[in-house]
Amino acid sequence: MAVPKSKKSKSRTRMRRSHDRLAMNTYIEDATSGELRRPHHIDLKTGMYRGKQILEPTDDI
Repeated sequence: MAVPKSKKSKSRTRMRRSHDRLAMNTYIEDATSGELRRPHHIDLKTGMYRGKQILEPTDDI
């Protein structure tokens, strides 16, 4: 079984873990409706995606 030769310092451990955090969600403003939406996702307000009508527009959301 592999055993570490020496103890890893707090600094080295924290440097390794510095990339483990969760990324913030990215939102863009839709060009047609002005609503915020995720990139590469359907705009739920208008039902449009890449200039095509995918869903029926709703006013509930």
